Amino acid sequence: MQRPDWAPETIDIERPSVARMYDYYLGGSHNFAADRAAARAMVEAVPEAPLMAQANRAFLRRAVHYLVEAGVRQFLDIGSGIPTVGNVHEIAQRIDPESRVVYVDVDPVAVAHSQEILAGNERAAVVQEDLRHPEAILGHPDVNRLLDFSRPVAVMIVAVLHFVPDADRPEEILRTLRAALAPGSHLVLSQASDDGRDGTGERAEAERVYRRTDSQLFIRSRAELTALFDGFALVDPGVVWVPQWRPDAPDQAENAERAVFMGGVGRFGG
Repeated sequence: MQRPDWAPETIDIERPSVARMYDYYLGGSHNFAADRAAARAMVEAVPEAPLMAQANRAFLRRAVHYLVEAGVRQFLDIGSGIPTVGNVHEIAQRIDPESRVVYVDVDPVAVAHSQEILAGNERAAVVQEDLRHPEAILGHPDVNRLLDFSRPVAVMIVAVLHFVPDADRPEEILRTLRAALAPGSHLVLSQASDDGRDGTGERAEAERVYRRTDSQLFIRSRAELTALFDGFALVDPGVVWVPQWRPDAPDQAENAERAVFMGGVGRFGG
């Protein structure tokens, strides 16, 4: 397989990447044959896979709009993925150009393309780090250069937690992040769920597909996702299928469970 110019030499282009599969679902072009094959296998197992990605992007957009309107001007987007239309900085800075955004991703392709897109934007940056290392994220000089943690920050972890097993203690990761936040900060979470869905076969096949990638899949229920908002007050309507979270129009929330992802927004402190 020929390596394109934009692909760092350090990455294995023969092994599917969840970030590049997500890029494929969204219609992006920064993916390889192995990513496309795995993504097509996922679509065969779970036909809603592209809808899942699109529903998450729409949820992210609505959440950012809500947060800016609530007075938040600082965003820490962890597991941000390969840049596509409707990134956090585009949404937030369109409303208020003073908004500051730091993206964090472990995938070098995602980081390289984020750097290209953010060139010249003094209020946005990207760092290469893993969600499972929250202390490294919080201590990174680019994070601290742009974000003032004495003021409200929105921590966004959208469509990522299902790649973090219980053994990696996601609740402790979130507790570490929460400890750094000022009152008025927010947490945005979404992840795959089969809560109330009759999808046992789909789940087994999806888990099989993702075992071929750089990250395995760990499905959680609504109750498990809600528990991860410990220390945050959930914003209405709470943890719901992502199309149901403050939809732009009522009909957009119809058959919301097809999106497979649940999400919510929580507020910290006063």
